[in-house]
Order: sequence, then C-alpha cells, then structure tokens
Amino acid sequence: MNLLLLALLIFAATGFLALCSSRWPRLAAVLGGAGMVAGALAGLLAALSGLRADAPQSWTLAWGVPGGHLSLYLDPLAAFFLLPMCLLALLCALYAPGYLQGHAHPAALGPHWFFLNMMVAAMILVVVAANAVLFLMAWEVMTLTSFFLVAFEHRQAEVREAAWLYLVVAHLGLVLLLAFFAGAGTLCGSFDFAAFTGLAQLSPQTTGLLFVAALAGFGVKAGLFPLHVWLPDAHPAAPSHVSALMSGVLVKVGVYGILRAGSFLPSALPLAGVVLMALGGAGALYGIVLANFQRDIKRCLAYSTIENVGIIFLGLGLGFFAQANGHPTLALFGFAGGLLHIWNHALFKGLLFLGAGSVLHATGTRDMDQLGGLLKRMPWTGGLMLGGCLAIAALPPFNGLVSEWLIYLGLLQEGVLDAGFSGLLSLLLVGLLGLVGALAVLAFTRLAGIVLLGSPRSLAAEQAHESSLFLLGPMGALLAGCLLVGVLPQGALALLALPLEQLVPGGQAALAPVLLRVEKLGQFHGLVGLSLLAIAALLLWLRHHRPVTRRGTWSCGFAFSSSRVEYTGEAYAELTQSHLVPHLLAPQVKRPLLRGVFPGHIGLSQQSLDPVLTRLFLPGIARVTHWCVRLRWLQQGRLHVYLLYIFMACTLLLAWGVWAGRGVP
Repeated sequence: MNLLLLALLIFAATGFLALCSSRWPRLAAVLGGAGMVAGALAGLLAALSGLRADAPQSWTLAWGVPGGHLSLYLDPLAAFFLLPMCLLALLCALYAPGYLQGHAHPAALGPHWFFLNMMVAAMILVVVAANAVLFLMAWEVMTLTSFFLVAFEHRQAEVREAAWLYLVVAHLGLVLLLAFFAGAGTLCGSFDFAAFTGLAQLSPQTTGLLFVAALAGFGVKAGLFPLHVWLPDAHPAAPSHVSALMSGVLVKVGVYGILRAGSFLPSALPLAGVVLMALGGAGALYGIVLANFQRDIKRCLAYSTIENVGIIFLGLGLGFFAQANGHPTLALFGFAGGLLHIWNHALFKGLLFLGAGSVLHATGTRDMDQLGGLLKRMPWTGGLMLGGCLAIAALPPFNGLVSEWLIYLGLLQEGVLDAGFSGLLSLLLVGLLGLVGALAVLAFTRLAGIVLLGSPRSLAAEQAHESSLFLLGPMGALLAGCLLVGVLPQGALALLALPLEQLVPGGQAALAPVLLRVEKLGQFHGLVGLSLLAIAALLLWLRHHRPVTRRGTWSCGFAFSSSRVEYTGEAYAELTQSHLVPHLLAPQVKRPLLRGVFPGHIGLSQQSLDPVLTRLFLPGIARVTHWCVRLRWLQQGRLHVYLLYIFMACTLLLAWGVWAGRGVP
C-alpha cells in the first residue's frame, strides 16, 4: 500500500509543479512527464504485489466529510485494473513529449500535464477506493480532468462539441451512480464498501433496481451500447496519447465498477448475466459495423473500442450467468476471457492510437482518403501498426485471439450443457461473435490497406516522415506485449488466478485445464510466428541473392499508376454497406445528379453518423430542453414571487415531514 500512496503523491505533486511551470513549457513537460513515469512505475510495483499477495492491503485515515472515510483497499480485482492503467500511463508519458513537440500553443502544455497526471491519479483512486463518498469524488475528478484533456484543442469547434457532449453524458451517468450509492448506503447504514455485503440480503426486486442503476451509471463510462454516444466523438478530439489512455484504461474503470457492483449484489447475477451478454453482443456488432464506414482513423478506432467493450461484457456476462447457475468451470472461461480481453485491448488499442498519432504528427491529417503509401515513408510506424491490426483482428500469433477463444469455448459449452433459452442464446452469440470477427478483419485490412499501402493520395502523405524514437519506443513495447501474451498466454492467465478466485470462489481448481488449453494455443501461435519469420527471412534472402526485374504494375489501362484508380475507404466497404448491414446503420451517401450534355465536375460523398446519437439521444435532449424553456415563466424576476416559492417549498416539506413521521410515537 505504501507504493500506491507514493504513486498518488507523485502524480499530484508533479502535476501541480507542471501547472506552476506553465510559463516554461519545456520545464513543465519535464516535470509532468518525469512525475508520470515515476508514479506509474510505483503503481506498477503496487499492482504486481497486489496480484500476488495472499491477503488484501488496506489503509484508512480520518476524514471530516459526512459519510466519508479516506479508506483504500487493494485486493486482486483492483490490482488487475491497476496494472494496465500504470503500464499504459508509463508508455504514454514517454510518448507525449515527442507528440506535443512544436505545439502551436506551448503555454497550454503545463495545464495539459497537470490534467494528465491528475486523471491517472483519479483512475487509480477509483479502483482502490473503499468508501462511496471517496469513490464518487475520485470519479468526478476523473471525469473533469479527462474533459479538459479532450478539450485540449478547444479552438476547433468540433473539439468543443465533443468535449461538451462527453461532459453532459458523463454527468447523466453520475446521477445514476449517486442514486445507486445513496440507495446502497441508506439500506446498509454506511457508505463503506465493507458494509455493502448487507445488500446480499435484500429482495431480488430491490437488488435488480440497484443493479440497473449501477449498470447504466458505469455503462456510460465503459462505452456500453447504447450508452456509448460520447465515445466516437471524444476519442478523435483528444490528443493521441490521451485517446490511448481513455480507450485503453479509462473506459475499463466503468467495467471495474460493474464488476464491483456485481460483487455487492449476488442475487442480481442471473439477470445481470443475460443482460450483459445481450448488450455486449449487440454492442460488439454495432461498433464494428460502424468502424467499417469511418474515414477518420481515430474515429474508426473509437468504434472498435465499442466493439471490444462489447466482447468484454459478453465474456463477463457469461461468467455471471454460469456462476449463478452453478457452472464454475464455464464461469471461469467467461471471466478469464473477459478479463484477459481487458488487458489485450489496452495493449493493442493503445498501440493503434499511438500509431494514429504518429501518422497525424507526420502528415497533419487523420483522413484515410488523404493518406496511402505510408509503409514506404514510415516503415517502422507502418510495421508496428500492421502488428496492432493483426492483434485487434484476433489473428495469430498475437494476443487478441486468446481471450476471444476462451469466450468461444465458454459459450459453446454453455450451449451444449443448457437445453433452455440460455443455451440457445449462447449458441446464437457464438455465431454473432464469429460475424464480429469477420467484420473486424474487414475493418482493419481496410485501415491498413488504405493508410499504409498503395500510393500517397495527398502532398502531406507524399512528404510524410518517419517518427522519432520517442514515438516508436512505446509503440514497440506495446506490440511486444501483444506478442508475449499471444505466445505465452498461460503466463498472463497465471497472473489472473487471484482475481478469478475472487470472482469465482473455489474456481482455482478448475483453472488447470484452462491453462493447459491456452498453453497449446500459445504453442500454435509460436509455430505461426516462427513460420512467418522464416518466410520473411527467405524473401529477404531471395531479394538480395536473385536478380529481380522491376516492372510497372497494371494500372487499369492507364500509362502510369495513380491513387485515383486505387480503392478508397468507401469503395473498400461498399460490399459490406450494400449487402450486409441494415439501412439504419448504412452511411448517408450524397450522389449529385448529372445535368446537361456537358456536366461539370461533381463528387460522390458519404457520411456515417451514429444512429443512437442522432436519432435517440440528441432528439431526446432537444425535447427536454424545449420543456425546460417552457418553464421559464417561473423566473419572474420579482423578490416577492421568489419568497412565495420558498414559503411553498417549506410548507410542502413540513407536510411531508409530518406525514412521514405520523407513525412515530
């Protein structure tokens, strides 16, 4: 626990020092970056000790806030979330100085490092808080600091809109969390999490209501479908290292909240399992379909985050459901797949967002149709991004397949064992997960092909330069992590033993067969990796030892190759758009009509909007705003009218107090 306290102290102290040094941007970057590295290293050591400790660690200090205690609790579940948080924070701290170098407004770097340090500290505090008041305060600090980080480029209108949307939606979720914790604290007589064990004695209806409030409140932060509306705009708006942190670990804080709430409400688990599986499956399909239609690289990655969050909830829902129905081995498969996918997603999504940042840094654009041919100009960045695309598409020898394979096994076994509706649902989800996997391959071959291969489609892409070692190093470390988990998955699962034991008490006995199976998968990945290396070595040998006659590629009858005859992002996704997805999810296409004998220059364009945001959320907000405007007549601007309001409110409160206390002697 001392290491954890040290990490929090370092984040807070160096963040304030960076803020005070805003007049000297280089000093602010050094203080903020060095503090973040030191704090993350201390947090990493604390997480590793928490994952191996036989007993949880706790720390308490008196606090004058009503109902609150400065109470921290590091158990294996908290340590599980702490590990990717600190690892990604460390790598982003190394990446950020190179990315922010040459920023047009250097005075903004001090506040940026302050908010970055404070956001990481708040995330850590959320997962180790053992008191609801402390938890909610840390949660709010996390939201506000991430809001200011998203709004870093606030001079752009789209960035401001994305930041405000994030802030509004996050606070709608906070209202639900306040309701959940207020209800739980009132029913248990304390806001300490240790007292929330009393929630297990409540009726199923009460626990069901509490779980729904927790699911919706935490689901907003987690990007759970259909509460994800802030995510596709906020991730592209933020600087790339912030996007990596938000996608890789901040959304996982919402997943942590749902797991922690589920541990307080065991009687709600059967329903929670089915709901999470259904929402997870729907979110995975929704996210990857829309990822296929995005021109913006970071927006494509943001929709892929919704897909991967769906896969995580699919595994966790299976775990909840199987545990509630007395199938500990199946629960182990579901929880192991879901938890391992949390780590895997932090690795490959962090890598891809940092890669997108490198592309943006080199070319000044995130528009796929303005890029192309970057593998020649940025071979290291392109190679690392290709590895990330393989990992996120769940292709061997990287890590994405391992966690999804565990979820496949769990769903298949549940479908075989249960002859009822849940068995049918599990088998349907197997098919849905397969469809999601196929669409993920389409989405990331599209991203890699359009951005990295072919010819440059703009002057910026033609003049792109390779990134510096400061940008490449963290990306290389993340790709190495993807490969390590893919080839040695049994090592990662061994680290999950205590968190799994916490979620499935007595489940460690069933872990041995799971480890054996993933070890064989790791051996297969190793063979695939060695085969790829051998093929690459052979091709390099042939290239250097055999004469090669270079000829121009066929250019559709043109005299020379041109990017104008190559696939665009829209053309690559046209088959999916036309034949696979419903009209509701398809992008809006603008096809100007040809007029006259000699028509002028026209262009075909399309735009993919989020249906949940544009058809449900924004109209709902507009309707509420309209109702609120109609209440303006209450604002009379006269003192005696306001005194009348106060008198009426006091009268109503007095009447309510008398009515509520009528049975008290």
